[in-house]
Amino acid sequence: MTLALDAAAQDLLFREARTANTFTDEPVTDEQVQAIYDLVKYGPTAFNQQPLRVVLVRTPEGRERLVQHLAEGNREKTAKAPLVAILAADNEFHEELPTLFPHFPAAKDVFFSERVARERSAALNSALQMGYFIIGVRAAGLAAGPMTGFDAAGIDKEFFPDGDHTVLAVVNIGKPGENAWYPRSPRLAYDEVVTTV
Repeated sequence: MTLALDAAAQDLLFREARTANTFTDEPVTDEQVQAIYDLVKYGPTAFNQQPLRVVLVRTPEGRERLVQHLAEGNREKTAKAPLVAILAADNEFHEELPTLFPHFPAAKDVFFSERVARERSAALNSALQMGYFIIGVRAAGLAAGPMTGFDAAGIDKEFFPDGDHTVLAVVNIGKPGENAWYPRSPRLAYDEVVTTV
């Protein structure tokens, strides 16, 4: 075996894991979300920056505010999911760098004094963290249904009116329900992706 992770864990996180489109009504607890975050916060990022922000949408009012900004095909499943998370990039993440990157606290000003540089870095590194978050959901024995079919400007205005955050994805979370999966789509083969120079 060439991987340190056993086959069952590989299946749980990757081979058997799928994007869920239906969920049971079993709740997702705050304790589960805390455990997910406490695991995935260790995923690597540049300068150890932590730009990902997660808004848990639990109330009917919050769900209603969100669903109106989703593509039609994403509305019903989001309205019914046990938990919905809005994942966003904090474009002012650099303010935390003196704490998160203590051996070079000046990185905050040297590399991220300009908003454009912060937005690029926040987008890349929060996307990495988003991937870790989805794997963490799977590690908790739950299914994730990440979506990008939405009016981003509408969600930003509704949930992040400060202008300092950019929505990346909306993720439905829970135990998979009936007919939760679409057929598995193909993946590229190793030789189509990996080259050696």
